Amino acid sequence: MDVTTVDHVEFYAGDAERTARLLVEAYGFRRLGHGGPGLPGQHTLLLGQGGIRVLVTAATDPAHPVAAYVRRHGDGVARIGLRVTDAAEAYAQALRRGAAPVAEPRSWGTDVVTAEVCGPGALAHRLVERRGSAGPFLPGGIEPLPAAPAPSTPDLLETVDHTALCVAGGALDEAVRFYTEVFEFKEIFEERVEVGGQAMESKVVQSGSGEVTFTIVAPDPALRPGQLDDFLRANGGAGVQHLALSTRDIAAAVATLGARGVHFLKTPASYYDAIERRLGEVSLSVAALRAGNILVDRDHWGEMFQIFTVSSVERRTFFFELIERHGALTFGSNNIKALYEAKERARAAAQAGA
Repeated sequence: MDVTTVDHVEFYAGDAERTARLLVEAYGFRRLGHGGPGLPGQHTLLLGQGGIRVLVTAATDPAHPVAAYVRRHGDGVARIGLRVTDAAEAYAQALRRGAAPVAEPRSWGTDVVTAEVCGPGALAHRLVERRGSAGPFLPGGIEPLPAAPAPSTPDLLETVDHTALCVAGGALDEAVRFYTEVFEFKEIFEERVEVGGQAMESKVVQSGSGEVTFTIVAPDPALRPGQLDDFLRANGGAGVQHLALSTRDIAAAVATLGARGVHFLKTPASYYDAIERRLGEVSLSVAALRAGNILVDRDHWGEMFQIFTVSSVERRTFFFELIERHGALTFGSNNIKALYEAKERARAAAQAGA
């Protein structure tokens, strides 16, 4: 199946305006459109930055499926749109390969066709066919806003680098099989992290284009419960834990977003004391990394820099990652433990304050 790129991401929220305001004011997204008559019973806003397109949707009818989603899972990523050449054929292939249907192929005007299938847990995938290179996002569904003046500064965030999906202990291989069998993704990486009597298993699957990547994580049920178990409980099951958004200047992005009120996970000073011993010289100064709490790692192809936000949703489930790649193709293997430990510190602080 020719899955080429992430077409868009859709958040389901209890309050679409509040969620959109956070993404606009804190993360630098712009409003590009709003829901039209083709989307009854819901209030939807289209936001954009760089090559990222985000739909934020809240129900206006308590019987709408979005309302049921939010009641069960809270605010979070409910749909990830996957760009394909032929949505109807991709949908038929997905069903033949075992995917469960959500919405049959539907044409929006003459240039856009969508269809939907279930993914792991609370996530569904919208297959999106676009016949025009620069046409409307969803004719009849999303009404575009008048074109705004070009921003005076470049966008800080550019693409969806990868999506992290958390599944229950013992369900990791099943989720991997879903992507490899239904969408013909390849498994490209795996990791096990043990911290303080807990363990996390992770595997990474990627489209043939290399542009769509899912990092799938699961707790080890044989060890004591931890943050992933907290996520699964608060989220009402498996779902998207975080989105990684690429940037060309992570230090500037962290400084700018931090000034706008975004909170990032803290990293102990000892991490930065050991960088040069562990990696040698890196292309961003250790002082800049320390000032921004930015993590760094290196693989056979180059370097990568990353940082994780503190969750801003009510259930403390979903968060963002910012990532800058200097040729690196992997996912910060040496930083996975640092993330896990940082999340554990945040978890312990939250429990102490409860």
